[in-house]
Amino acid sequence: MARKKTGDRAPRRRRLWITALVAVALCGSTAGGLAVHRALSDDGAPDRAVTIDEAGRLALSRLTLYQASPVAVTLTAAEGGGVTIRVEAVVDYRNHRAVGGYQVTGAAGSLDRGLIVWDGAGLGLAPVPAGVDGPPWQQAEHIPRSGWSSRAFTADPLDSGLRLLIQLGADRPDNPMLLAQSGARRLGRDRIQGRTYDRFSGPRAQDAARGGASAGEVSPLTYWVDGDGGLRRVTMRMPGLGTPTTVEIGGRDDRVRMPEAPWIAG
Repeated sequence: MARKKTGDRAPRRRRLWITALVAVALCGSTAGGLAVHRALSDDGAPDRAVTIDEAGRLALSRLTLYQASPVAVTLTAAEGGGVTIRVEAVVDYRNHRAVGGYQVTGAAGSLDRGLIVWDGAGLGLAPVPAGVDGPPWQQAEHIPRSGWSSRAFTADPLDSGLRLLIQLGADRPDNPMLLAQSGARRLGRDRIQGRTYDRFSGPRAQDAARGGASAGEVSPLTYWVDGDGGLRRVTMRMPGLGTPTTVEIGGRDDRVRMPEAPWIAG
């Protein structure tokens, strides 16, 4: 079955969600210090505070992703020294589990490949089973629990990207006013595969958003969100690395059945 783009799922309903989000946030907000414009039109500024409509779409993006799951994703992380890890996977945001295949490449070409599973607590790696065809989620079912090499997350670029990815979807939207107050900004607009996306920087730390010593700091997270609140891409800048970790979000894949084997106790 073909994958469905998340941006094609009930756009009218999403716009109603955005309107409702903005209305509730406005009714519950207090005066003073809001970093949000009340103009709904695009003023063409390359870097500015988000408008109310933009804050609503950014707030809705986590729920949109949750409703679209299981979602096909591709994560690319630079580990330094010319080594890159690419993960092609499917994430089930309702159960907070993900499964896929990974490939490690360096200057000399392919260095390693295998299967990967992860959740909110950590990840597991396993070799591709011999003689088993099909997508990674089917291959993973053929590996017993004891066949997975599991560990908790670390601070390296791959683990940071996986941890971010599993947290992107949520069963409720964020508060748009809190996003605006926390320093979310509209950075520009891009076309990706024929569709228009606004590019937003994520919220900053509280002291930076309030104008503290780190007020000039820029959020390490950037989000690409369409007009209906659909999330298409996220990048994360890592200290000491010039290439950010990138997450490309595809569409819903109705074929997927998340394997149980990697999470079976014992």
